Parts: sequence; structure tokens; C-alpha cells
Amino acid sequence: MATPAPQLGFREVLRIRAVRRLWVAQLVSIFGDFLAVFAVLSVVTFQLHGTPTQVSMLLVAFLTPLAVVSPLAGVFVDQWTMIASDLARGVLVLTLLFVRDLNAIYATFFALSTISSFFVPAQSVAVRTLAPAAGLMAVNALMSQAVQGMQIISPALAGLLVQGLGANSCFLFDSFSFFFSAGMVMTLAIHRERTPGAHGAAAAGSILSALQQGFRFIFGHAAISFVMLSMSSGMFAVRCFGALLSVYVRDVLAANVTLFGTLNSLIGIGMIAGTQSLHRFARSASHQHLVIYGLGGMGAAVFVTAVFGRVASTAVGMLGLGFSAAFIMIPSQTLLQRETPHELLGRVSSSAMSLMAFSQVLAMFVAGPVAQKAGIRNLYFGSAAMLAEPSQLSRVSH
Repeated sequence: MATPAPQLGFREVLRIRAVRRLWVAQLVSIFGDFLAVFAVLSVVTFQLHGTPTQVSMLLVAFLTPLAVVSPLAGVFVDQWTMIASDLARGVLVLTLLFVRDLNAIYATFFALSTISSFFVPAQSVAVRTLAPAAGLMAVNALMSQAVQGMQIISPALAGLLVQGLGANSCFLFDSFSFFFSAGMVMTLAIHRERTPGAHGAAAAGSILSALQQGFRFIFGHAAISFVMLSMSSGMFAVRCFGALLSVYVRDVLAANVTLFGTLNSLIGIGMIAGTQSLHRFARSASHQHLVIYGLGGMGAAVFVTAVFGRVASTAVGMLGLGFSAAFIMIPSQTLLQRETPHELLGRVSSSAMSLMAFSQVLAMFVAGPVAQKAGIRNLYFGSAAMLAEPSQLSRVSH
């Protein structure tokens, strides 16, 4: 049996020029994306004084294409798809400089998200092509850390920029980030191996069939189905909470966009802390129980946020929310990778992502109207109760 090749570390893969350029493009682009998303939420919430329904519909417009288009977009991607996607998004973001009509903002966000649905799978292909097999884990970790790092830095900075220079400064930087990313991708040599006949409608039909196979495996496996259903209900509850955090900051905390950005940054800090602590709990708990603990922790964080209605308690709640999220994301991904046969892994992963995305979109359709009728704090109490429910199911099932 051949000895497995030693895994490359961060320094080794960053010495590869193409990988380094793709990573830098990712850093700049994600940073710009976070700036723009938080700037738009800030405009709709604090400048246009949007209702809870109007704010939640903004995220519906942004996430719906990711739920519907992403599973099908992978058959059409290559290097030029990435470049065209960056250029088109760079132009689209510029329209936000002049738009303050809600329907136009919804349409722009829907278009941006649709185009992004083609970029993400293309980037995955690029990583697989540019990185050596022994360096794939390190490159994927670098890409993941880029998202986590920007999730900490961008919201707080976006709040300061919107407060000091206005939302347009964020839109301008996001547009620049897309053009910068396109320029970096143009310098790369990315060659994708194509499967004969894997194009057009036939390929799309093949992916739909693969999604069906993935769902059949998920719901036929007791541990995975329990975790996926728990996560779906949990993501539904979390989105009911998170979609209207800006409205909570405005109406309950009577604060401004700067605090809104800071609170979102605290979620990222909590997530990193949870990731570092997870291995201690994993020694004595199954993956299913770790997910349940994470959902329960999220429920407690949402409850603390809602019951006190103070800045300090909300900050504690955001840290707890991020900390608990690590107990859901990492064990669930590990369980899927461990229990799913290799030939089904891609199909099961796509089906799981689709399930999570649809639960979040559904939550945002519910959250806005409920918050307007019952009040946002009552919505948060309901979210906390839903997050606690899977732990009750766990006791019954065990």
C-alpha cells in the first residue's frame, strides 16, 4: 500500500502563486460583500425606516437564488464564468449608489445573488484545479478562515463607514472588490475537465436527479436525518432572529448602525471561540448531541437577548450565538463526511445545503409579518422556544 502524501500547510500552499492570488481575491471580494450587505440593511432599516417585513424581504431576495440556482449552476462554470460574474456584480453594485426605492433594491439583490450562484461552484473548481491534492485541506481552510475573518472585521467597519461617510462608500468598495477579483482571476490558468454530455438541460436534469438521491439517503439514515431535521428547524428559528436584528437594534435598543455592525462582529468572534473549544466537548459527546447542545445554546442566547432588551445583554447573546453555532456547523459536516458513501457525498452535501437554504428563506417570509403583528421581542421568544425543541426530541429519541 502506498504511503499517503504528507499534507501541506498554510505556508506551503501560499507559496503557490495561483493559490495565493485566488486567496487574495477571495479576501477582498468577501470583505466588499459584507460591507455592501450591511450597508443595504442599514439603509433600509435606519434611513428608509423599513418595517420588519420590508427588512426580511431584502434577505429573501438575496437568499432565494442561492437556494434555487446554486445546485444547478455547477454545470455551467469555468474560469470565464468567474470573471463574467465578478464584472457583472461590480456594475450591479454601482446601481445601489443611486437607488433608494425598496423594489429596486430587492431586484438588485436578487440579481446579485443569482450571479453569485455561478461564481461559488466555479471557485470550488478553481481550488481543486490550482491546489495539489496534498494541499486541498489547507487551501479550503484558508478560504473558510477568510470568511470567518471578514465576518468579524466587515460588520463593525461597515457600521463606522455608513455612520461617518454614508452607505455609498461601502457600495463603491464592493464594486472595486469585484473588479479586483476579476483582474486576479484573469491571471490564473484554470482548466476544468469536462464530462462528455455534461452540459445544458441534460446536465441540469442530472443534478436534479442527484439531489433526489441525496434526499433519499439523508432521510433513510437515522442519525443524519435527525441532525438535518434538527438543523433545519434550528436555522428556521435563527433566521427569524437574525433577519431582524437591525430592527431590534433600532426599535428596542434605540441605537444606530454602528452598534448593529459591532453586534454582528461579535457573532464571528463567538464562532471562532466555539471552534477552538469544540474538541474538548467532542471527546465525550456524539455528533448528534453536539448539534443538540449547539441548538440549545443558541436558544439560550436568543432568550437572553430578548428578555433583557439591553445593549450589554444583547452583546452577550451575540457572543453566545456565534459560540453555539460552531457546535452545529462542524459536527454536522463531519457526520455527513463520515457516514456518507464517497460516491454519494457530493449529492448529499448539495441536498443538505438546499434544505438549509429553503428553511432560511421560509423563516424570513414568516419573521417579518409576525414581528409586525406580535412585536419583535415576542418573535424572539418564539425563536428561542423553537431552538430548544430539538433537545426535547433528543430526550424522546434516546
